[in-house]
Amino acid sequence: MISKDKLIIAVDFDGTIVEDAYPSIGEPRIFAFETLKRLQQDGHRLILWTYRCNNRLDEAVEFCRLQGIEFYAVNKSFPEEEFNGDVSRKILADLFIDDRNIGGVYGWGEIYQMLTDMKPDIKAPPKKKGLFSFLKK
Repeated sequence: MISKDKLIIAVDFDGTIVEDAYPSIGEPRIFAFETLKRLQQDGHRLILWTYRCNNRLDEAVEFCRLQGIEFYAVNKSFPEEEFNGDVSRKILADLFIDDRNIGGVYGWGEIYQMLTDMKPDIKAPPKKKGLFSFLKK
């Protein structure tokens, strides 16, 4: 059983675990699989949360399995979940790691440090000046 200090982490595939080469599978991002393995060893549950489906999803899951990562769930909140339209497609996770975040995705070493408080001085990316200046008009 995972304790309260363990997280459910949803992780994107293309552009996050591997370089974005969709529909192909890109090269693994540096330290991605090492970090994912360490997070699992630390007791966190990993969910693959990706746009991929059908054969392309199967290819991604198998690619990760060959790298030593088997996910708690794939595109769902828990392994037994069945999508029937009665529930939201948003999955239950404590956090999401995705290259489409505002500011992009950190390096995997930084991600691990943020999650384990090894380097608590890491902060969110600085806001760009004038980003919302069009709203002041």
